[in-house]
Amino acid sequence: MIMKRFGLLFYLKKPRGYTSGDRPIYLRITVDGTVTELSIQRSWDPASWNAKSYRASGKTASAKALNAYLDTLQAKVYEAKLQLIQNGNPVTAPNIKSLLLGQGIASVERPRMIMELFAYHNQQMAALVGKEFAPGTLERYETSLKHTRSFLEWNYKVSDLDIRKLDFEFITDYEFWLKTVRHCGHNSAIKYLSNFRKIVKRCIQNGWLPGDPFTGFKMTKREVERQALTQEQLEAISAKHFVSERLTQVRDIFLFSCYTGLAYADVQKLRRSDIVTGIDGEKWIYTKRQKTDSPFHIPILPPALEIMHRYADHPQAVNSDRVLPVLSNQKMNAYLKEIADVCGIPQDLTFHIARHTFATTVTLSNGVPIETVSKMLGHRNLTTTQHYAKILDRKISQDMQALKSKWKSEPKKVDHEEKK
Repeated sequence: MIMKRFGLLFYLKKPRGYTSGDRPIYLRITVDGTVTELSIQRSWDPASWNAKSYRASGKTASAKALNAYLDTLQAKVYEAKLQLIQNGNPVTAPNIKSLLLGQGIASVERPRMIMELFAYHNQQMAALVGKEFAPGTLERYETSLKHTRSFLEWNYKVSDLDIRKLDFEFITDYEFWLKTVRHCGHNSAIKYLSNFRKIVKRCIQNGWLPGDPFTGFKMTKREVERQALTQEQLEAISAKHFVSERLTQVRDIFLFSCYTGLAYADVQKLRRSDIVTGIDGEKWIYTKRQKTDSPFHIPILPPALEIMHRYADHPQAVNSDRVLPVLSNQKMNAYLKEIADVCGIPQDLTFHIARHTFATTVTLSNGVPIETVSKMLGHRNLTTTQHYAKILDRKISQDMQALKSKWKSEPKKVDHEEKK
């Protein structure tokens, strides 16, 4: 606390109903306009009081004794003020009064800061990576930490902030910053705010925040249409001959994901020991999703099996004990854009589209039940799968054609009564 004004004086207080005689002496302390008073348990004749020096006038022994006592009290006030400063406590009139009366004051609790708490959370999460959290989860929280720090510098011109400053306005300003300065889409902004909200909830649960600054703030994500390749596009990529060996490699790994549903991180870490013989005597993938650590089992379709055999002796795969020689995600996506151009595919082709393609074009559109697809994707609940599972028009058409055929095959009933 920055102290702007400080003052003290002694004065004679006029009691209620006072007519004449000595008046009690009071000490008045003023700090930043806040005043507190206390009786010094002495009294004095107003006729012998100097209102300018706030002392007794005259050279009598009693006047000298009183003034010496007032000087001692004044020194104690300054000592109390110094003690407050040295202990890091606010210099306030009530605090000084408490020290003079021997009551003491509670030590000021060091403020809890947003970035400190966020960084501590991430340190704990880092220690649990591989046990309770996936590396990707930690990476998202680290990114959210950086965004929060940048927002504080942009909006408050500070590198950290007392959590008690958090309010609804802070949250809405943060959302605005994410969407305008960072150019995040709505769902990405909500994702970062959800990460930040976890830190806020910790503060509330520990009793450090009296209320939730997110109260009234809508955290709803907008529905996003999941992109997937059609059967024709999938076949076009499969049949395309590339002069570049690197493009061929990227295409094959992308197709492997289309036929297995593995996300990039799971294809990259897929070891040869993860390929096992299943209950049907065929080859299966037995592994865990890096993102959620959820186990999943996938029967390997013939096109995926063929790609595996093609790279069985590739030096990168052999040396790293991996099934496939996977490049970095950034490089994969860069090459996939080139592949899309060459194959005449209009949408922005990214590696994650392969997972969507497996969910829709490869499985659901060919009659595989959504419950089975959910298990193979490693989802913990069916709702997650439904976001991926866009039923294609062709599947709808096939289902309706079956209904139409049944309708046509049934003999038409004739109402004989009506004919008469």
